[in-house]
Amino acid sequence: MEEYIEIHFGNDFGRLPKGEKHAHDMFHSINPMFCLTKRLWKPQMDIFETRTQIIIQAEIAGVEKEDISIEVTNKAIKISGNRCRTPPIEPGTYRLAEIQFGGFERILYLPTLIDPEKVSASFSNGFLEISLSKIPLQKPQKIELS
Repeated sequence: MEEYIEIHFGNDFGRLPKGEKHAHDMFHSINPMFCLTKRLWKPQMDIFETRTQIIIQAEIAGVEKEDISIEVTNKAIKISGNRCRTPPIEPGTYRLAEIQFGGFERILYLPTLIDPEKVSASFSNGFLEISLSKIPLQKPQKIELS
């Protein structure tokens, strides 16, 4: 049985003007005890570019395929999802808690225009891989003067 990751297409991701941050964004890097709002985490991502494609890899171990959302425009991609905390086996006290849980969202602005109709995604062993086809550059046309 094949499973698919849902990809949404759109024009805008409701971004803020450059340099502006929501107040809650300023507190995400602080110790979790001091977070004022819902905690977000940022999975590690790589962007690799070839002559014809842009490939994005995201390390999102522990996230279920159904909890991943991908939205694409010709200039940007938004990857979001949720990783649920597994309850401890026995009651106890954490001595170290570095694994991040909860929602995540990354908006990546692409280095070149892509064709939103030619996007594919796969998810295996905790890695999400998204392949985006670049729009070929138009060759300049020579115009004859009349």
